[in-house]
Amino acid sequence: MITEIGIVAGEIWHYLDSHGEVSFSQLVSGIGQPRDLALMSVGWLAREGHVILRQERGDYRVWLRKG
Repeated sequence: MITEIGIVAGEIWHYLDSHGEVSFSQLVSGIGQPRDLALMSVGWLAREGHVILRQERGDYRVWLRKG
């Protein structure tokens, strides 16, 4: 499972690098992975300081931390 989370984290990183700031819902649709797996992968990226999250109207906005 850890390997799967890491692979999806990479997909998320690439998606955000190409699309910039997106809603979590848009991210899940864009990568075509199950929501639970995307949540775990975003958590991994957030814990490592690679993404920033902001709650907004019942969803979250997600983007890459630059620099």
